[in-house]
Amino acid sequence: MGVFSKTCEYAIRSVFFIAHRTADGNRVGIKEIAKGIDSPEHFLAKILQDLSRRGIVQSAKGPNGGFYMDEVGLKRPLSEVVEAVDGKSIFIGCGLGLAHCSETNPCPLHHEFKAIRNQLKDLLEQTTIGHFNESPNLGITKLRK
Repeated sequence: MGVFSKTCEYAIRSVFFIAHRTADGNRVGIKEIAKGIDSPEHFLAKILQDLSRRGIVQSAKGPNGGFYMDEVGLKRPLSEVVEAVDGKSIFIGCGLGLAHCSETNPCPLHHEFKAIRNQLKDLLEQTTIGHFNESPNLGITKLRK
């Protein structure tokens, strides 16, 4: 089980895939993305439509259409993808999902989870969508389950 919702996992994997596949200026279609990240196509289409509406990924219609990343998108932090899909709760919420948990009324995991949550937030804010494009270590096949 991951830290993120299934929708968010697919969103993160798809932006990495799109960034990698369109670095040379090409565009990539929904079928190729779905196959590349091992996602149901109809489910992924909704995710990418939302990310496109928010300007995180770009899309073009027509025979040479598909999804791609522009220079601005490549520089965006992964935290924006997470917020677009799952909201900010992962950065501010209780580890046990309790509504009443706070600094003054902490749950048993509050302080330990807060430290982990802050590390995760830092990681996602410091990692850009295009971060791994230059890395020879990221085999794009590793984005499949």
